[in-house]
Amino acid sequence: MNGYGYLIVGIVVVAIIALLATNKKFVETLKNIYKIEELRKRILYTLGLLLVYRLGCFVVIPGINPNALGEGSALASQLEGNGLLGLLNVFSGGAFGNAAIFALGVMPYITASIIIQLMGIMIPYFQKMQKEGESGRRKMNQWTRMLTIIVLLIQGPAYITNLYRQVPDAFVYGNTFLFLAYATIILIAGTMFIMWLGEKITDKGIGNGISLIIMIGIIARLPQSLFQELISRMTDKTGGLVMFLIELVVLLVVIAFAILLVQGTRKIPVQYAKKIVGNKQYGGARQYIPLKVNAANVMPIIFAQAIMFIPITLVGFSNVNDASGFVRALTDHTSFWYNLIFAVLIILFTYFYTAITINPTQMAEDMKRNNGFIPGIKPGKQTAEYIDVIMSRITLPGSFFLALVAIMPAFAGIFGVKAEFAQFFGGTSLLILVGVVLDTLQQVESHLLMRHYDGLLKSGRIKGRSGNVAAY
Repeated sequence: MNGYGYLIVGIVVVAIIALLATNKKFVETLKNIYKIEELRKRILYTLGLLLVYRLGCFVVIPGINPNALGEGSALASQLEGNGLLGLLNVFSGGAFGNAAIFALGVMPYITASIIIQLMGIMIPYFQKMQKEGESGRRKMNQWTRMLTIIVLLIQGPAYITNLYRQVPDAFVYGNTFLFLAYATIILIAGTMFIMWLGEKITDKGIGNGISLIIMIGIIARLPQSLFQELISRMTDKTGGLVMFLIELVVLLVVIAFAILLVQGTRKIPVQYAKKIVGNKQYGGARQYIPLKVNAANVMPIIFAQAIMFIPITLVGFSNVNDASGFVRALTDHTSFWYNLIFAVLIILFTYFYTAITINPTQMAEDMKRNNGFIPGIKPGKQTAEYIDVIMSRITLPGSFFLALVAIMPAFAGIFGVKAEFAQFFGGTSLLILVGVVLDTLQQVESHLLMRHYDGLLKSGRIKGRSGNVAAY
């Protein structure tokens, strides 16, 4: 981004801040947040660690000349021409294209998490660990970390090999075996450090650490993508400023639909039996079980995206042109086969993750134990079956809509939107942004309401994800 780009982005940011400053509700909410010492410390702690992560995205692997990696290089052309690698660069906040110590980001960890969760369904040993509570969770985390290192041992050398093939002049000491091993160790250490940052944010900060790290990497690429799209429309005479404004309006509409998808719920009424103790009556109130239309939130799309990264890894990043036509199609996010397989994986993973996070039998037992029942439905087995049917009915349209939002960038590309900016018209980037922002704001709102302050919205509460569903 040149000086004019930063100037335009700066003007936009100042304008937004000025508009927000005139909003009394917003200013009052900021004052309330500042008054709560614990919340203030958590937010500052989170911002500090995210700053550390962003600085690490610009620390180049020792032995690599950063001047050879700029605009016009073969690596930059590869990232621009290959949608999947470009998306990986977005997820890493540009670290992938900078050959930084955080180049591989958190995707290896996400891949390992997927494999471990699948093992939790198929392998009895891991099933037993899932039922052991906190101790079992710690064991699963250890297995995930070890598997992450194994994934990194595959992806690290592949990344360095691709980097050498694209920009051999950037290697100050050449691409010897010693340098390959040394760079791979640095990449492994970088990813493990990111995981540590994420855990610290989750424990002592606000929001889910890994989710926020992914989100901040995506946001970091937005100003540059926005400016490049504006320049492209103005210089190529493809609609000019009017077309650019239409794109922004469409983007806002897509964001609104994504928020509706994340917050959509189906309420099941639950009646609790009356109980008289002495002269007082307890229970008898009607409550609701809010079943989310998209209970899995961004998990299916992240799972599917991690699977779609496999072809790139197997062909060694740069050998895409030498691969078969079908494999090349899987590395192009605008191709028909890529989007079809991507959409199918999202639908399947939506059902899979909903099944492992929502347990109708457990919900029915909890209601029966607390003398609760669904009007017209017998407690126990019939209640569990009823909840299961409702979940199946709302998951089906939710999964299809999620898949539609995920492949929206491909449609944006058809209408001439640049690939960097098209990624924000849906897909992984948008859903992660919406889901993580809503989840973080929900946690902030919980702190405010717990201390009898007003929430963040005038009407209703923010409905983010449930606390046990993370974005990774």
